[in-house]
Amino acid sequence: MIRGTIKMVTRGVNALRQADDVSPEINTTKLAFVSGLRVSPFYRRMGIGLKLVQRLEEWFLRNDAVYSYVQTENDNIASVKLFTEKSGYSKFRTPTFLVNPVFNHRVTVSRRVKIIKLAPSDAESLYRNRFSTTEFFPSDINSILTNKLSLGTYLAVPRGGDNVSGSLPDQTGSWAVISIWNSKDVYRLQVKGASRLKRMLAKSTRVFDGAFPFLKIPSFPNLFKSFAMHFMYGIGGEGPRAAEMVEALCSHAHNLARKSGCAVVAAEVASCEPLRVGIPHWKVLSPEDLWCLKRLRYDDDGVDWTKSPPGLSIFVDPREI
Repeated sequence: MIRGTIKMVTRGVNALRQADDVSPEINTTKLAFVSGLRVSPFYRRMGIGLKLVQRLEEWFLRNDAVYSYVQTENDNIASVKLFTEKSGYSKFRTPTFLVNPVFNHRVTVSRRVKIIKLAPSDAESLYRNRFSTTEFFPSDINSILTNKLSLGTYLAVPRGGDNVSGSLPDQTGSWAVISIWNSKDVYRLQVKGASRLKRMLAKSTRVFDGAFPFLKIPSFPNLFKSFAMHFMYGIGGEGPRAAEMVEALCSHAHNLARKSGCAVVAAEVASCEPLRVGIPHWKVLSPEDLWCLKRLRYDDDGVDWTKSPPGLSIFVDPREI
């Protein structure tokens, strides 16, 4: 089984013309996404996965896609070999999937920060004005923000400043924004293969956290049975306190996930994302990802996106998680 989707995205400000190194005026392209590749264990090592990828790429070409990309984990050797060695994909970006557990207790949100929930129209305006040149930014951002799985877009600004709604008139001030996606209603996850000792240690942290919530002991959620997740996307901000704003938004997202019964909150960011320091996460739960990209045909403006250097940020589409 294999699935594929096609959409218009931004190639980022680092995508240059091959001939004269001049950035194109309109930096969007038609991008296809490969997902859901599954082959029964009884039929592996028979070339079925490669044939599925090839047939899907034929469909991409019939629908005028210019590039195709796939997301996988860095240590998934079989998947990496299939796409890079057999299917002609290039190792393109190495984002990190940051996972933070949801504790039994609420997390305190900084009183120095004011959090505002934006209307979908205001959120769309903000994203298009400030993120339209970010790599992988989708042209149909409005469809994401108005999706029933989108739990809202939240803006953080310093408390005591101007009341900001949608736009940011103060160009010198600090601010940050995140949106939250309800992955809970799409799929469940489970960690398998952990030893009994690790399970017991994880359970002991939950017992102590539940018995003494005022101590705010970091507890390891029960990931060894089916659990749910909220995903934070569209993370961005500016100003000297932007990382602090992001941290406050992540605390708010944690509390929303706790109320919804989720075990973790997660985000995926570029390897050199400057706001990464403001996103709480446990390294043991946060794998390194690999995005591979393939050029299916020549774009009209002569740009070869596969050769562009990485930018500071990427936009991660929650529909593709």
